[in-house]
Amino acid sequence: MPMEIEMRARFDEAVHDRLITRLEQVGEDLGRDDKHIHFYVLPDKLLKVTDNVTAGSAKMTLKASRIGRGAAFPETEIAIARQDVPAAVRILDELGFAGLRHEAFNRRRNFRFRGVEIAVKWSEAWGHHAEFELLLDEAAGRAAQEEAQTRITAVAHELGVRLMTEEELAEFTAAFEAAESRRKDAAARTAPAG
Repeated sequence: MPMEIEMRARFDEAVHDRLITRLEQVGEDLGRDDKHIHFYVLPDKLLKVTDNVTAGSAKMTLKASRIGRGAAFPETEIAIARQDVPAAVRILDELGFAGLRHEAFNRRRNFRFRGVEIAVKWSEAWGHHAEFELLLDEAAGRAAQEEAQTRITAVAHELGVRLMTEEELAEFTAAFEAAESRRKDAAARTAPAG
């Protein structure tokens, strides 16, 4: 199982535009990568079904950690047919995960700069944001993980982007989950009985 070292930043539209312009100048533009994601927030993991709208592909992903609990995300992915996305979501819902499911559309553009993959994104929940990522071998030890975090931090700093702390990530995701829970409860109360 590969290990992603992933760090995030949130910012306003002006910073987003400056970051895109800078990456167009100094980075490798890997192109658009828009995705519709069904994600299930489990107590200690994240399970996703992703419809990659731009690439015309799909996958299921299990991240053996959650945002706000460190930058290392052991990850297992399997490709699925794009037309099987609704069936995959239905299976996970029927297995009892329906109450944990959230959906998001991410507009994203991917870049590589100094070996770091950077996805500059927008979604309704996160607003303008970016993920900075390095992929390590599953056997990578603590020293390699820390070195990757240091490298990502240096790249973000060079690009003028402030990365979120683990505390900020944990607070943001907890607030998002609470808001989603309230939204779902309100929708359930106003739904017609049937």
